[in-house]
Amino acid sequence: MRIMVKFTREFYKKDVDCLKKSGKFKKFICFTIAAVCGVTFVTATANSRVAKTEKEKAKSYSEVEIDKKPVPEKDENGNWVFTTDRDFKVVQLTDVHIGAGYMSYKKDLMAFNAVASMITREKPDLVIVTGDMSYPVPFQAGTFNNKNSTVAFAELMESLGVYWTVTLGNHDSESYSYYSREKIAEIYTDEKYTHCLFEKGPEAIDGYGNHTIEVKNSKGIITRAFVMLDSHSYTDGDYFGLFWKYDNIHQNQVDWYRSEIKRMNTENSKTIKAIQGDTNGGLFKEYGTVKTLAFFHIPLVEMLDGWNEFQNNNFKDTENFKYIGGIIGETGKRIYPGVGEDELFEAMLELGSTKAMFTGHDHYNNVTFSYKDIIFSYGYSVDYLAYVGVSKEGSQRGCTVITTKPDTTFTIEKFNYYSDRYNSDEFPREEVVMQFEDVTYQVAEE
Repeated sequence: MRIMVKFTREFYKKDVDCLKKSGKFKKFICFTIAAVCGVTFVTATANSRVAKTEKEKAKSYSEVEIDKKPVPEKDENGNWVFTTDRDFKVVQLTDVHIGAGYMSYKKDLMAFNAVASMITREKPDLVIVTGDMSYPVPFQAGTFNNKNSTVAFAELMESLGVYWTVTLGNHDSESYSYYSREKIAEIYTDEKYTHCLFEKGPEAIDGYGNHTIEVKNSKGIITRAFVMLDSHSYTDGDYFGLFWKYDNIHQNQVDWYRSEIKRMNTENSKTIKAIQGDTNGGLFKEYGTVKTLAFFHIPLVEMLDGWNEFQNNNFKDTENFKYIGGIIGETGKRIYPGVGEDELFEAMLELGSTKAMFTGHDHYNNVTFSYKDIIFSYGYSVDYLAYVGVSKEGSQRGCTVITTKPDTTFTIEKFNYYSDRYNSDEFPREEVVMQFEDVTYQVAEE
């Protein structure tokens, strides 16, 4: 081995010496530098033009007309609060994957169109996007710039004129991206995005985007709250996500979650006591424990635990597991949660507040089931970019519609983007192959 290395070095040195003597060495170096600079310049110019064009396209969509749209206000805790006595409609989108690079331009426009089409049809009071709004992966998007894709998505949502918020996903701030997770979070808090209800969250809590949004009735009672959490990115040295080692919800986030539930319960107790004079039965029985729904990107390990229990029982319900609808379509027919353990699910069981959690991350999974009386629900993805060939497939693309009611019940409906529901001349859809069986379904929570 040493002999071969020595021989190779000597042979290489002779080649270089020959180049130097012939005067070709300097020409070779100059040509290489010029080529690299040329490619860099052309790529940067192309990406700059794409970013500008996509931003203009995002701004071109018409505002969605919503009758009697409730307008949120900030309370004394700094949280956004909607006040309404009617049903409150939420649309969950996930994994939109805007690349904003010269390689992803065509697919980005498809994603814009899909988002605009579904939101225009559904007319929601609130849109919650559970991560991966951006996808700055250079060999698919042609850029490292995650700011351009973030801005493009934010401009799209603002043009639609609906209230919206996000939770960050692993692709929103890759380790090789130009902008950090904190900088991306700051974009969503820009005051020019007047419909964005995203909050960076308490500084002492890990992650960006830990925040709550409440719905109150005209009596001031919280009838529903939405809890958004940052499920972070990669962990255990897997900086580029090559080994699918995903992070978990951190302990100080779980502690924050507990404190938020207790805060809202205390607030409701005071409001109810002021209305009926005590906290025995009546309104307190119905609203004493505030009913919440949780939203984040990477699923909990308990989602995998529940699915494995169902699978090991020959895909039949168990005492803990109740299948509701949808499929597991990911590679290996499995769920890819965080690799470690956290205490969020245990806290949910203990407090009895959170009745369902909504995640993204695994694009071909759209299953919904109940495990230990808490609903786990994957959102349909929008993705046209991340998976090879996914732009030509359609079974996994759509949205989740969550309707919360003043009596604390709620419904979950999942609609495929290529169903008749979104057939519109205003938003023509591309031709795709439906690779799975029809997975549009509805479920009502008691």
